[in-house]
Amino acid sequence: MIPFVLKRLSAAIAVVACATAAFAQDFPKRPITMIVPFAAGGTSDVIARAVAEQMGIALGQTIVIENVAGAGGSTALARASRAEPDGYTIAIGNAGTNAATYTIYPKLPFTPESFVPIAMVAKTFGIIALRKDFPAKDLKEFIAYAKANPGKINLGHAGVGSSNYLICKSFVTAAGIDATLVGYRGAAPALTDAVGSQIDGVCDAAASVSQSINEKLVKGLVVGSTVRLATLPDLPTSSEAGLPEFEAQGWNGLFAPKGTPPAVIAKLNAAARTAVETDAVKKRFADLSTVAPDPDEHTPEVLQKLVTRDVEKYRKMLADDAK
Repeated sequence: MIPFVLKRLSAAIAVVACATAAFAQDFPKRPITMIVPFAAGGTSDVIARAVAEQMGIALGQTIVIENVAGAGGSTALARASRAEPDGYTIAIGNAGTNAATYTIYPKLPFTPESFVPIAMVAKTFGIIALRKDFPAKDLKEFIAYAKANPGKINLGHAGVGSSNYLICKSFVTAAGIDATLVGYRGAAPALTDAVGSQIDGVCDAAASVSQSINEKLVKGLVVGSTVRLATLPDLPTSSEAGLPEFEAQGWNGLFAPKGTPPAVIAKLNAAARTAVETDAVKKRFADLSTVAPDPDEHTPEVLQKLVTRDVEKYRKMLADDAK
């Protein structure tokens, strides 16, 4: 009796395996949705659109962008975690949405294990930019002003838990200042208010703030990088500005719901690799002071290590922010 049952079980497993392989071979047969956890125009959105267009070409299907803002990206990740694990719904995330959020929002309806990593697609660099009429011409003057006016400076970010929020936290901690961090539903509306002098400045990624700095709509203060950015050659690095403790180099990666077949993940990974190597994406990234991962950093395993590392990193840094 037992051998018969085992044979039936083996046969059932074989049928499932064959069906999964056939599904993956035909994937994708319809458009794919890429969920962006923030409003249109922000760093994640700009990167997602550049990558999605070229991934769609590689896969032979359109990838539709769906912006789902709110709660520092956790609203979007909750939606992505509930999606059918068939490869037709994926999400772009970063250290904020996929690592820090678990400390800031400990009662989330999803965990790191709710997602399967697909690939890292971009490396980003954090910038502090001020309204153009702010009374400080460099970082030294800004810190002095902030210390003379504790709690009166307000810096906008894309929501608690976002990568921009982490830039803010890293900056005020390194600078030793008391500033009010103002959350928005995305980087774009925060930048809009900084341009309109409704807030004193923003913590943002080069991808979304560089153009406004070059057009003198806001003034760049410092970039949390070890080298100057080609698109902002006059913007000093944190070391040059006298604050080497401020580091703000981040990442963006693609994720699928838990249970997505490995063969489908492999197809999506291959498409992501192809996308970031195209001239179109390379040019777009260069314009945004964003860098594509090195060839050996494209694997799902590398992205998983980043998530694991940053979950622990921000658990320590953000313990006081837990809700």
